[in-house]
Amino acid sequence: MAAVTGEMSWFCCGTAWGPCGTTGRGACGTCNSGSYQHAWPNTSDACWAITRPDVCGVPLSRRTCGFRHYTTNPCTGARVGTTIADCGPQTDLFCGERSCCGSVCGSNRIIDLTPAAYSAIASLSTGLRPCSVDVV
Repeated sequence: MAAVTGEMSWFCCGTAWGPCGTTGRGACGTCNSGSYQHAWPNTSDACWAITRPDVCGVPLSRRTCGFRHYTTNPCTGARVGTTIADCGPQTDLFCGERSCCGSVCGSNRIIDLTPAAYSAIASLSTGLRPCSVDVV
């Protein structure tokens, strides 16, 4: 299975949940902080024009609303399956950004998980973690 490595972060969307208040429903109209969902930088041409992961040298396949990815936290080996519900993160704003846990590091934000999904594989207090995302 092919995977891309980088960083994962978390974001709020939809109805209030955990640390999140009520917010918008995301680019797909289905986003909810309490669901296992994520934002993907190559959801559409409009999304790609904003997020520009290619500027950081990150090759990401086009996947649209509802597509399921699996994200692994290499710090713990924990893995979560989530579906695309929004556009993001804006990868080009974080080119070269690096997060580590011990000797395991990741660079460039490639996926934003909802708080429910992020907390399934990492503590929300970390904010950023290295990750690998299955892209097949």
